[in-house]
Amino acid sequence: MSEENVNIMRQGYDAFNRGDIDAVMGIMDPEIEWREPDVEGLPDRGTHHGPQAVANEVFGAVAEHWDEFQAVPEEFLDAGDRVIVLGHFRVRGKATGRTVDAPYAHVWALREGKVVQHRNYVDTATFLQSLG
Repeated sequence: MSEENVNIMRQGYDAFNRGDIDAVMGIMDPEIEWREPDVEGLPDRGTHHGPQAVANEVFGAVAEHWDEFQAVPEEFLDAGDRVIVLGHFRVRGKATGRTVDAPYAHVWALREGKVVQHRNYVDTATFLQSLG
């Protein structure tokens, strides 16, 4: 099952980076818990519950605040029912026009082929620079 989980996450990143949000939503469990850093100034900060909250509060914030937003995975680490993805965000803030490259570590928990939890660990100081 763990190799399958890695493949699901590879497909999820590919879909996100080509703008296919419906495909990304399709790999989420109805009870997904999505955690972003709870840092002042981040528009998607905190914990979000359910695919609709992720769509509105996370992906909606991306569209509102960034002209460009890519989550570029570099390494997928198989941890059974968890997949750790190391990579970097390439983003350009709408308000600033500033482009930054911020490293991240994502921890994904999967059950029966669906994502049940996401944790985003990102260089928030660099990320905030894109917002001004």
